[in-house]
Amino acid sequence: MASTTDTEKHPRGLYVLFFTEMWERFSYYGMRAILLLYLIKSAAEGALGLPEDTSGAIYGLYTSSVYLLTLPGGWIADNMLGQKKAIWWGGIVIMIGHILLAIPGSNPIFFLGLCTVAVGTGLLKPNISSIVGDLYPEGGARRDAGFSIFYIGINLGSFLGMTIVGYLGEKVGWHYGFGAAAVAMFLGLVGFRLNSKYLDGLGDPPMVKSKPTFIYVVIGLLLVIAALLVSGVLNAISLAEVMKYVIVTITILYFFYIGMLDKTLSIVERKRVAVLFVFFIGAALFWSGFEQAGSSLTIFADRHTDRVIGGWEMPASWFQTANAFFILVFSAPIGALWVYLNRKKINPYTPVKFGLGLIQMGLGFLVMYWAAQYAVEGIKVGLGWLTLTYLLHTLGELFLSPVGLSTYTKLAPKKYYSQMMGLWFVAASLGNLIAGVFAGNFNEENVAEMPSLFLQVCLFGVGFGIVMILFYKPFKNWMGGIQ
Repeated sequence: MASTTDTEKHPRGLYVLFFTEMWERFSYYGMRAILLLYLIKSAAEGALGLPEDTSGAIYGLYTSSVYLLTLPGGWIADNMLGQKKAIWWGGIVIMIGHILLAIPGSNPIFFLGLCTVAVGTGLLKPNISSIVGDLYPEGGARRDAGFSIFYIGINLGSFLGMTIVGYLGEKVGWHYGFGAAAVAMFLGLVGFRLNSKYLDGLGDPPMVKSKPTFIYVVIGLLLVIAALLVSGVLNAISLAEVMKYVIVTITILYFFYIGMLDKTLSIVERKRVAVLFVFFIGAALFWSGFEQAGSSLTIFADRHTDRVIGGWEMPASWFQTANAFFILVFSAPIGALWVYLNRKKINPYTPVKFGLGLIQMGLGFLVMYWAAQYAVEGIKVGLGWLTLTYLLHTLGELFLSPVGLSTYTKLAPKKYYSQMMGLWFVAASLGNLIAGVFAGNFNEENVAEMPSLFLQVCLFGVGFGIVMILFYKPFKNWMGGIQ
């Protein structure tokens, strides 16, 4: 078991995981920053030149799959490989995927690379966080501090990735950007392998390994989807629409089964499941707006924002770095705010924080509604509009995301703990899919509709946020005494 010495505040294993995750997030967010631009830019610019609706659907399917595949990725680690091997092999698969993306001139290889990165990320992402928790078996404030340090690595990696990969992709060549993401993952793998001794006793394979029946089912479903796409029965747009309804239907049935049909759960546990379902809806709605960062907001940055600074044009993808920057700036103050309010006994209840997060996301799109009014008139807007939107979205994330994750760990029935945590990722998956499909509406012939599209997101976010605040007392009561 990894341990600390008297002179160490945190286990050395934390810093091994910190840098591994930093490089992985560098590769993921860096590539994601230029993905939609590469899909919609013309072939004359070295890109694919696909229609906006097709590009948005591909983007949404990719980012959605990353989160959906954390479910089988976690199962593989728990039942077959263990977390450490899952991280190692997941990183290798990610690197191979980025290498495929870096190969110019072949659309089939490019899309194979996207699928490969999604599979590798699904294997690595849930398991590296699990080992961070295992470093602190005693729990408590020290564990929270460890996760805070780890979270800095996530945002530092995303900031660097979007900056470097975004610049290389837009200014040098798209495939140079994808290649840089592969190099980043290679660095993460090297550091993980050289320092794995600091993780001895953590994330080892299970003593009794399960039969891989579940994985065979997942592989079978993926092969069926691939066959339907290749045969032309489905295209990216129709698949995205189908997946949207499939995810919603499965989620509703799953919550219904746990909350209504499982008679082994107490009334208190069933009420808590109902609260988690409400939080799932709110989270999916929040991420469907927040994840516009890589889709509709990037299109707006590229086409309708004046990015020229002193004669130099800033890459459109760089706007996405604002989120990581604001996270690094505001994480500590927001955390200190909750501590201060708690000491004064005026700390908002969880549904209120959740609602405030949704409202801030919605207000970000109110800013974009005003900015889009200028775009409709053919005027390119200044940098401040998108910057303010990203600030509001980041503050909303800090209100909602940590609170939501913590609430799921507290309210989930013990027998469904891991599955409920998986459903939290499914909310992000659904949000990403909706964000991609939504971006398909932003074509050059549809500019006049842009303000109303942004206003729709604003109204849904603010509206649901207000509902959560107004009904916080029933939600609080159904949480059964858990704050």
